[in-house]
Amino acid sequence: MSDGETVTVAEVLARPVLARGLPKVVACRDRLDRPVRWVHVTEWANPTAALDGGELVLTTGIGFPARLDDYAAEIAEVGAAAVVLELGRRYREVPHELVAGFRARGVPLVVLRRAVRFIDVTQELHTLILSSQVRTLRAAQRVHDTFTALSQRGAGAEEVVRAAVAMTGHAVVLENLTHQALVFATGARGLGDVLDRWEPRSRATPSPAGRTGTGGPEGWLVTQVEFRGAQWGRLIMLPTADAQFRAEHVLVLERAAGAVTLARLTQETRWEDQAHRDALLDVLEHRQPSWPETRARLAALGVPAQGRRFVVLLLRVADRAILAEKLRARFEGSALVGDLGERGLGVLLAFREPGGWRPPAEEMAELAGAAVHAGAEVGELSEVARSAAEADQVAGAVPPHQPPAVYTIGDVGLPELLYSLRDDPRVQAYAERQLAALLSHDHTHGTDLLGTLRTYLAAAGNKSVTASRGHLSRQALYQRLRLIEQVVGADLESGEARARLHVAVTALDAQRAAGHTG
Repeated sequence: MSDGETVTVAEVLARPVLARGLPKVVACRDRLDRPVRWVHVTEWANPTAALDGGELVLTTGIGFPARLDDYAAEIAEVGAAAVVLELGRRYREVPHELVAGFRARGVPLVVLRRAVRFIDVTQELHTLILSSQVRTLRAAQRVHDTFTALSQRGAGAEEVVRAAVAMTGHAVVLENLTHQALVFATGARGLGDVLDRWEPRSRATPSPAGRTGTGGPEGWLVTQVEFRGAQWGRLIMLPTADAQFRAEHVLVLERAAGAVTLARLTQETRWEDQAHRDALLDVLEHRQPSWPETRARLAALGVPAQGRRFVVLLLRVADRAILAEKLRARFEGSALVGDLGERGLGVLLAFREPGGWRPPAEEMAELAGAAVHAGAEVGELSEVARSAAEADQVAGAVPPHQPPAVYTIGDVGLPELLYSLRDDPRVQAYAERQLAALLSHDHTHGTDLLGTLRTYLAAAGNKSVTASRGHLSRQALYQRLRLIEQVVGADLESGEARARLHVAVTALDAQRAAGHTG
C-alpha cells in the first residue's frame, strides 16, 4: 500500500481478486488515489440510501435506471470512491452516457471484462481495509503516546520538533508570525537546503483555511500554532522528492503543534530568546558545518549576512531578558541578541558600510543605560569569533558603573589593563611588594600617604599641581613626599621609581574597585 494508512482505488484494482477480471479504467484515471473506506455490492437503481461515502461500488448494471447520467450524479453526490461495473450480465460494452456522467463528476468508473465472484472481492478487500484501519489506529496511538510523554516531562520545542522529524523523516520548522525560523530539525536534508531564502518561501505559502493543509509552490504541510487563544506561528513540514504526505504526517504535525503550545505555556524561556542565543553561539563557536549554512540560519531569523560586515557587542546589565527583547525589537533585521550568561548580553550587529556599527552601538548604550563593549569590525562571518574575543577583552577591562558609552580596545589603557588583570596573583603580589609598607603605615598612624602618592603620580611628579589638588601647602607636601620615600624605599624623583609605583597603585585601585563591585 502506498502510505500504510489508507487503501486507494488503484491499490484494490491491483489485487489479484480484481485483476482476474481484467479491469479497465474508462473514466477519471487521474482520480485513482481516492481512498476506499468499504466495498458495497448493489444492483439498485437508486443506491445512495445504502451508501455513506468512500465505498467501492460493485455492480453488474442490472438495476441501472433508464437515465444513466442520473445514476452517476447520485453516486458522485454521496461521495463513493469509485464504481466497478462487470460487463456481460446487462452490458457487453460500457454505455457512453455512463462514462460521460462519471467523467463529468470526477468519479472513477472501472469495467471488468471477465466475471469475478463479488463475494470473494468483498471478503479480500474488507480484510485489507480493516488491516489498514488497525495499522492507522496503532500509528495514531503511537503518535499520541510519544507527544504525551514529551509534554509530561516538560520537553521543549526543540525536542518536540526533533521527535516529529524522527517519526516522519521530513524536515520540520517552527516559525513565528514574522516568518522567522526559530526551531528546526532538518532530518536527512541539509540545513541550507531547508532554510535558504526561508522568509520569501514562507510568505509564498499561505496558511490553510482549516487547521492543517498543504499549500504553496513547494507543497508544504502547514499547521497553526496557538498561544493563549491566538495564533502565534506555524509548524511546517517540508516534502521530500520521493515521498508524499500521509494522514499520519498530518497527525504528527498537529500533535507536535499541541505539544509545542504546551511547552510555550510551561517554560520561562521565550523561543525568540533561545533561537537568537543558539544562532549567536553557532557563529561564535563555529557550530555549523559550513558558513553558507550559518548565513542561511541567520537569514532565517531575519538577519541577512550576505554582503554584510559584523561586530560583536557585549552589555553587562542586571536584567538581560528585558533589554534583549527591547534591542531585538529596535534593531530587527540587523542584530542577533542573545544572553551569553556571565559574558553578558551578546549582540552580533550586521551592517553594510565600514564603521556603520557605531551609531546603533551608541543607541544601544543609551537604551541600556550601560556601557557597550565593542569588538573589532570584521568583514566575514568566519572572523566574528575574533571580534567576540576583543569584545570580551574590552568588557573585562572596563570597570563597572562607567558612563553609558561605547568602549573599544582603543579605550583600554593602563588602568583598564590592570583592572582586567586584577585577579592575576602575579599582579596582586607586585602591588603588595611595592605598597605593603605604605599601607601598613597609613593603617597604624591614621595617615593617607597612599592618597598623596596617588595624586602625585597622577600629576606626573608636578609638586605644584599635587599640592593644589591635595589642598596642601608646599611645605606639608614636601614633608609627606619625604616620608613616602622613606617608607617605600624609593626616590620619587626617579622616573623608573614613579613608573613602578604608578603601576602598583593602579593595580591596587583595580583590585579595590573589583572588591567594591562584588
